Amino acid sequence: MLASGKMVGFVLTKDYDQARAFYEGKLGFEFVSQDQFALAMKVGGHFVRISKVPNFTPLRSTVLGWEVENIEAVVAWLKQRGVAMEKYPFIQDPERGIWTTPNGDKVAWFKDADGNVLSVSQHQ
Repeated sequence: MLASGKMVGFVLTKDYDQARAFYEGKLGFEFVSQDQFALAMKVGGHFVRISKVPNFTPLRSTVLGWEVENIEAVVAWLKQRGVAMEKYPFIQDPERGIWTTPNGDKVAWFKDADGNVLSVSQHQ
């Protein structure tokens, strides 16, 4: 039953304006609406609801991620838009911030304006 539905992601923010500037301005999401419950954004036919909370500590693990066909091109695009890749010590390509897994998959991480960890990945 769930396979026929569309995924909705949920992210926390302390500041709607800052979150909208990041997701719309840097990542190219489409603004849908904002009310007292959430800032709704659309990307690739899916929704992300960004809920405002007065205080929270971002998780240290990934909260949203995208599977892409060409991670190098996406990372370059993100950097051109002012998004910094995370430079974890295990990453073999610190210049681009791309980690290659033992099976050849590639992953790069970055943070939104609130410090939420996001990722892009390319799978074999």
